[in-house]
Amino acid sequence: MDNFTPHLHVHSEYSVQDGLLSIKQLVKLAAERNMPAIALTDRNNMFAAIKFYESCIANGIKPLIGAEVSIRHANALRSENSRIVVLAKNTEGYENLIKIVSEIYLGDEHLGAVGEETIFRNKSGLIVLSGGLSGHLWDLLETGHTQKARELASRWKNEFGDSYYIEITRTGRPNEETFVKESIEIAVELDVPVVATNDVCFAQSADYEAHEARVCIQEGRTLNDSRRVRRYSEFQYVRSNEEMMDLFSDLPASIANAQQVAIRCSSELKLGTYHLPRYPVPEGFSLEQLLESKAERGLLERFANEKITDHKQYQTRLSYELKVINQMGFAGYFLIVMEFIAWSRSREIPVGPGRGSGSGSLVAYALKITNLDPIRYGLLFERFLNPERVSMPDFDIDFCMDGRDEVIRHVSELYGSEAVSQIITFGTMAAKAVVRDVARVQGKPYSLADRVSKMIPFEVGMTLTKAMSENRELADFARHDADVSEIMEMAFKLEGVVRNVGRHAGGVVIAPTDLTDFVPVFVEEESASPVSQFDKDDVEKAGLVKFDFLGLKTLTIIKWAIDLINQDLGSDSIEPKVSLESIDISNSEIYERLREAKTVGIFQLESRGMKDLIRRLLPDSIEDIIALVALFRPGPLQSGAVDDYVDRKHGRAKIEYPHPLLEPVLKSTYGVVLYQEQVMQTAQVLAGFSLGQADLLRRAMGKKKPEEMAKVREQFLEGSSERDIPSDLANQIFDSLEKFAGYAFNKSHSATYALISVQTAWLKTFYPAHFLAANLSAEMQNTDRILTLVSEARELEIKVLMPSINESDFHFTVDDGDIRYGLGAIKGLGEAAIEMIVEARSQSSFESLREFCRRVEAKKLGRRALEALINSGSMDSFGLESGATNEIRSELHKELEAAIKSAEQIDRDAKAGMVDLFGGIESGTDLYSGSPTQALSVLETLEKERESLGLFLSGHPMDVYSEEICSLCPRPLDRIESGKKRQWIAGVASNIRFMQSKQGKPICFFTLSDSRAFIEASVPPECYEKCASTIRGGDILLVESEIQPDRFTNGLVARVQNVISIDEYREKFIHSIVIHVNEKCWGAGLVDALKANLDFEEVMQGRHRLSLLYDDGVQETTISLGENWNVDLSDDLLFSLRSAFGQDNVKLNYVNVKSN
Repeated sequence: MDNFTPHLHVHSEYSVQDGLLSIKQLVKLAAERNMPAIALTDRNNMFAAIKFYESCIANGIKPLIGAEVSIRHANALRSENSRIVVLAKNTEGYENLIKIVSEIYLGDEHLGAVGEETIFRNKSGLIVLSGGLSGHLWDLLETGHTQKARELASRWKNEFGDSYYIEITRTGRPNEETFVKESIEIAVELDVPVVATNDVCFAQSADYEAHEARVCIQEGRTLNDSRRVRRYSEFQYVRSNEEMMDLFSDLPASIANAQQVAIRCSSELKLGTYHLPRYPVPEGFSLEQLLESKAERGLLERFANEKITDHKQYQTRLSYELKVINQMGFAGYFLIVMEFIAWSRSREIPVGPGRGSGSGSLVAYALKITNLDPIRYGLLFERFLNPERVSMPDFDIDFCMDGRDEVIRHVSELYGSEAVSQIITFGTMAAKAVVRDVARVQGKPYSLADRVSKMIPFEVGMTLTKAMSENRELADFARHDADVSEIMEMAFKLEGVVRNVGRHAGGVVIAPTDLTDFVPVFVEEESASPVSQFDKDDVEKAGLVKFDFLGLKTLTIIKWAIDLINQDLGSDSIEPKVSLESIDISNSEIYERLREAKTVGIFQLESRGMKDLIRRLLPDSIEDIIALVALFRPGPLQSGAVDDYVDRKHGRAKIEYPHPLLEPVLKSTYGVVLYQEQVMQTAQVLAGFSLGQADLLRRAMGKKKPEEMAKVREQFLEGSSERDIPSDLANQIFDSLEKFAGYAFNKSHSATYALISVQTAWLKTFYPAHFLAANLSAEMQNTDRILTLVSEARELEIKVLMPSINESDFHFTVDDGDIRYGLGAIKGLGEAAIEMIVEARSQSSFESLREFCRRVEAKKLGRRALEALINSGSMDSFGLESGATNEIRSELHKELEAAIKSAEQIDRDAKAGMVDLFGGIESGTDLYSGSPTQALSVLETLEKERESLGLFLSGHPMDVYSEEICSLCPRPLDRIESGKKRQWIAGVASNIRFMQSKQGKPICFFTLSDSRAFIEASVPPECYEKCASTIRGGDILLVESEIQPDRFTNGLVARVQNVISIDEYREKFIHSIVIHVNEKCWGAGLVDALKANLDFEEVMQGRHRLSLLYDDGVQETTISLGENWNVDLSDDLLFSLRSAFGQDNVKLNYVNVKSN
């Protein structure tokens, strides 16, 4: 014990601003170096305190819990805060440390530091070190204020007595030895003990450069920035006991004092003791009595509303559950959840029917916490709350995305803001981001960082190691380029290090008193509401109850769909209003539609694999949907359970049970063990297990620990023997249960999510336009998703109308059975702008662009928003009804400047008190004073529309090219057929994505669309290698492919063999351009017109011959112009010629093309 030097000042990666050590690494180093104790003192936080404590205890090391605290004091002579190190001597000290660290963020001012008074007020049970360099003594000594430093040290000694230490380090930093000398003089004079530390930030000296990079990432600086303050040295690593003793051999007391500090600090954390919030109970009731009263009353309401007849079974189950809940002390928990769910429903905030194992509780069903009858669907209470395994119940509650924050605010108001917070999360340096961060601090070009980062696949859980192994190009780049090699070397060291903190989207803790009585809290700079400094796992270990307020977008979609339906029905409708409760989930039409596998928008059922499973299973009841949700996972798919279920359901295989006693348990799944509840019930029926014991068996099987498995197997065999089940059969059944338990799904979760699936299927079946409009509103910022939903609407023959300044709302709406595009989905048009438009429109419709600009105040709206409205087609109604779309929008763009100026002039006149005797400028008056502008081409108009909406809506580029390419691609996409013969098809490429082949080569996938349909295309590696530069999103592509049936979509898929662009097509297949001219055009002006539109040069040397077809009214004559008139065909050239000579007077001549 005498030969150790505990590190008392240590920063882990959780210091965020600095520190590289993970908790696991820190404790491992301490164990390897025979350190019986070590401290964790992260900067202004206790984020990792519990992780550190548990890891130390598990490794036989004494944890010294502390924090480096930023402090301000009355004599501070600089703007920067100084620091001290605070260590907890005991439980009281730990509790006071929590309060101090929380006050750093909760104080009214000086965010990020506390004053001396805060420390002194909470000093009991604490040891304080002066902080060494950058500590509160250094703050004064560095500026020559030695006397003030003495006074400061004296004041702290008076407060803390022998629990105040002057900290010294020898890490090779500037002026360090001078500080050590002066600090020792003060210590001797005031009789304050000196303690040696190493201000640890990383594991070994070789980590110094990586640590410097980590600091620069946080500070937003580069490594070679001459203005950067260098606060660290390569010696701030976890030095061994021997190194520390040698370093301070001239000051042995500093080592002895460090040992004494370690001995004095003995904080024992009480983990796992629950502290439930205090639910308000009426006088004369206990929590348990109140729960019983509300549950019994709620069950009677269920009897009346749900037409339940077997009352005795339900009442027996309710009594059993209430007894277990009350004995375990969780009555308050159920009441708390009941209250905020009831409050949500009273304010029409949609709440999910349940999630996870909580749906197995009849008490929860009676209290309306869940909305699925657990007895009817065979759900088990013990899967949620096991009386033989004491653990906190955990209701995960789904709320509508829009209303979740409102519920959290309500809970905060009810229990007090000081008792409620959300939960912290920690963001780490992920593979793509760390490459960019490292390249920036190393001063590498942005383009290089961008290139390297894009080589790393965008995939959840992607690591640099995995990226290097999967992408040969990245590995070669790093091997042969010195800059990339340097980036990757540093990135590997920093990958996975904590980079920032955030808040859990739905996790909320509620304490019985102030949060800081249990956990430290943190406040982000841009937020006023606190979060716990412990993450979701540690906050529960600290004894606080976590509630999951989860946002589920589907609930928002359901609400919006029902609102749209009822809005259409109106108050005078004889049809009853639609509500979730009125949805008949047994309606056969729902399942007829589902069997078609047209499941876009239907919760949980729209993936390609799920569609395939639906076609095989052919569901005809909600029980089949429950099974679908459970079956569509790797375990059942790979084990053969899916095939068994499907074949037995359709009579292709015999339904068999492992034992006759199991028929009631497995009948609903045709003898296939599919749910965790069935594993439990099997143990109950065959071996006499209680459901609590059966839950322990299920958990043991899931963990696969040999000693636990041997124990439960013995219990199972004993129980089955008592029921005369042969040992061989019992062993066989146990083995099969063990296999099934590895993938068996929680039926409670599957059932509640299946209910939502059926509810969304009902809405799509009976109100498809309203349902898709609600889906579109929920996905307004997701262009790919909007494309999918619009395609689905067209598939269902539902028109999607252009956005309209007079008809559209913020969200998508339904207009006489059609879907009206929402203004909120227009890019470049913010919510505030839309509010201005809707408010102005409430008085009367807009009739012209100028009137619109005047009424909505164009200056406030902004030119970008006005251009977005024009480009999106929202103002098409302002043009002539007979005008082409491109002409209308061109005229609106032409008029825009004058309209804005007119509106501004009217506004200035009004403010000046001037009255327009002529009643203002008439909407028809042309204020435009510029020269006429050429109309936008159809393609330009469509491209601007796509930029503002994310898709083509009024038309499609393929409409422009269809005649041009018809010789090679004669069939539009909705008329192609599958076959072995190669076919040429054409469309706009989008949604480009990649997978790796088994050989590590890229397989490309993209969507090809025209105005009538779309098809998925797959490009094998050998083809992609040749066509990679051609395949670009938004481009017209001509694709040679085999068209094959797609078993996932029941449609077709193109297996690509070749890809060419429209330019390549023109070069290959178009011979000449022919211009039809008549007598009126013929003459000297013709040559000038041609030259003006061709940007004529003496020798043009293009690839396409130019010909004139002269028609004098009697006969036609073809005149081929000389080679010096040859042109290169382009969209701009075609548009120019057709604008000059007429759309139908410019034709293309093709070479002989062999098409489909």
